[in-house]
Amino acid sequence: MATTLTKKKQEHLKMKYGPMALVTGATSGIGLAIAQQLAQCGLDLVITARTTSALDRLKNQLESTHGITVIALTADLSNEQSTDAFIKSIHAYHIGLAVLCAGYGTSGLFMQSKLDEEVNMLRLNCEAVLKLSHYFTKVFHAWKKGGIIFFSSIVAYQGVPHAAHYAATKAYIQSLGEALAIELKPYDVDVLVAAPGPVKTGFEQRANLQMNGAMLPETIAVPVLKALGKKSSVWPGFLSKLLIGSLHTLPRFLKIRIMQKIMGGMTKHQRTTAF
Repeated sequence: MATTLTKKKQEHLKMKYGPMALVTGATSGIGLAIAQQLAQCGLDLVITARTTSALDRLKNQLESTHGITVIALTADLSNEQSTDAFIKSIHAYHIGLAVLCAGYGTSGLFMQSKLDEEVNMLRLNCEAVLKLSHYFTKVFHAWKKGGIIFFSSIVAYQGVPHAAHYAATKAYIQSLGEALAIELKPYDVDVLVAAPGPVKTGFEQRANLQMNGAMLPETIAVPVLKALGKKSSVWPGFLSKLLIGSLHTLPRFLKIRIMQKIMGGMTKHQRTTAF
């Protein structure tokens, strides 16, 4: 699978969505891979994450390698005040593409989860995305151009025991993105929802999952950017295509049972006899 865009696609992305793109969650995983690809296209970037030192390192690397301008803004998008302040700060920049990568997951039995962590995930995965996409839909509607990329997941298409709340947050993103793709199409605004399978991003450590066959972020970034402007949804990677495609025609209760088995295997090491 290609890990770089063609020169023609790079030029197209810069021309259609330039001069500047925003990438949230830019210092690791898919966000980092997307930021690197967009920098290769010659787009100036606004990047955000929680850690200033990591942002500064990435800023310096992208600017020195690609000769672009990078604005690094530290923000905790799981915090309401920080998110609001961040949105105000980006008013000054001509951002034509918003790539909303920031997010994380939890796993295990919902009744054993820590409520504050689940609320924190909801704020990052959903509330911050809601506020950012609401801001950009207004901007892009006025400009009659622009693009938004959402990141859903293969778990978004049905309930998923052992990852109940995480799957619910991704179902929210999938539904929101699909609807906005239709609403914004008359204004020449492209909306894409990407639903990858397991990816080696550090996600599995934070979610306490044991994953096999996970893909590299670089192999996700390219097909996502290729799909922008052509599709409203994309399933990047073989595993996501296999799972979503094979489950597509099954009754919903069977999808849930199958995902229970898959996620149950990934969380088997968490089992206790407490419940």
